[in-house]
Amino acid sequence: MLAFLRTQLQDLLEQRAALKTELDGVLAEPTTEKRNLTDDEQSAFDEKRAAIQAKDTEISAKQERIAELEESEVRDNKAAELRSKYGQAAPTPAASGITVTSEPETYRRGGGQSYFRDLFRAQQRGDHDAIDRLRRSDREVIDGLEQRALTTTDGGVGEFVPPLWMVDEYVKLARAGRVVADQIAHQPLPGGTDTISLPKLATGTSTAEQAAQNTPVSNTDATSSSVSAAVATVAGQQVVSQQLLEQSPINMDAILLGDLAADYAVRLDTFVISNNAANKRGLLSASGTNAITYTDTTPTVGEAYSKVGDGIQQIHTGRFLPPDKIFMHPRRWAWYTVSVDTAGRPLVVPVAQMPQNVLATMTDVASEGFVGTLQGLPVYVDPNIPTNLGAGTNEDRIIILRSSDVILFEGTPKAETFRETYAQNLSVLLRFYNYAALHSERYPKSISIVSGTGLISPTF
Repeated sequence: MLAFLRTQLQDLLEQRAALKTELDGVLAEPTTEKRNLTDDEQSAFDEKRAAIQAKDTEISAKQERIAELEESEVRDNKAAELRSKYGQAAPTPAASGITVTSEPETYRRGGGQSYFRDLFRAQQRGDHDAIDRLRRSDREVIDGLEQRALTTTDGGVGEFVPPLWMVDEYVKLARAGRVVADQIAHQPLPGGTDTISLPKLATGTSTAEQAAQNTPVSNTDATSSSVSAAVATVAGQQVVSQQLLEQSPINMDAILLGDLAADYAVRLDTFVISNNAANKRGLLSASGTNAITYTDTTPTVGEAYSKVGDGIQQIHTGRFLPPDKIFMHPRRWAWYTVSVDTAGRPLVVPVAQMPQNVLATMTDVASEGFVGTLQGLPVYVDPNIPTNLGAGTNEDRIIILRSSDVILFEGTPKAETFRETYAQNLSVLLRFYNYAALHSERYPKSISIVSGTGLISPTF
């Protein structure tokens, strides 16, 4: 019981920490801009603060129940020590001439006690009497099993062994994060618009050596154009019954809205990487980028290494500034890490070994995020990079990028619940949405994409 309650307390603390992070997120933009909260921000702030206060109340109640059980456990342990040292703690009622040979079962039919009621009181209220009855019942069951040949198989009184649903330990749906989306430049999405346009110099001015004194100097008129990014809406919803929200022992709305938020992260990251619509193009679909083709029926890490180098130098020579990040799928980085030279030595090793002749170094093993360095640039793995590209639908891509040249404008995510229009069905609509705009074509030459049959599914 104590272990169960402690697990519940840990979950509550994690939920509070998540709420605190969300509260800090609401305050981040006003703090940076040194302004008061807008009406929407104030509403979000009040909602998060109320949720934290409610969570603190739950945490305090759970701590009190744990403290009571810990105190009870200490007393029980002391009593057990006394019984072990002196025998039976209570005097045997021999003087009365009565010997107790058996006692009625705690949860016998007609006995006035309910197993499930005591289970609820013990878990939710820390009721000492209920806990004592449950322990006594456990001993009765153990003693009974020692004397009977019954099993937990249904039909063999197995129906009397109810399943325990550890709802607080529910299994979350595994989802990837938003690695690439978090590694490019970010700006808050301005309100009141559906397109963000940036002016751009199409051709520039000129200078040249003056032919002779008092002769005309170089004169070239600059021309301009613009690049635009349309505001996209990423949204999701879930309709649930009122009964599910009210009768479930855990907060199903928090679980489902949390899953919608997790899926939003995946969709936004995919939007940044792969989207292919006018004024919404992701990195892989942006026009004018550096295309590095790696064609090989028997790919090797050494050849891929040179292609990455080609992508780096093309950013140097086309953008005139260096790239700062490399992105690849986890399977591609794994291919690097298992590769060896002709002597069987690994080409990618932990940085702590300080190698002198390796291809790359790796930090902690991770399924997404920063994993190491390659040609002096940090490498990030992102499971949302597609692996079904190319003629064989089995290729992934390597992205080399000057990340500050790509800007993601993102609004504040909104999680809402609505009973209206669903009231006749006693249903509730949960909704999560946000707005975003991506400028990936400000400087196309700051993006290099390595593609081709050399990046088919690796073998290990």
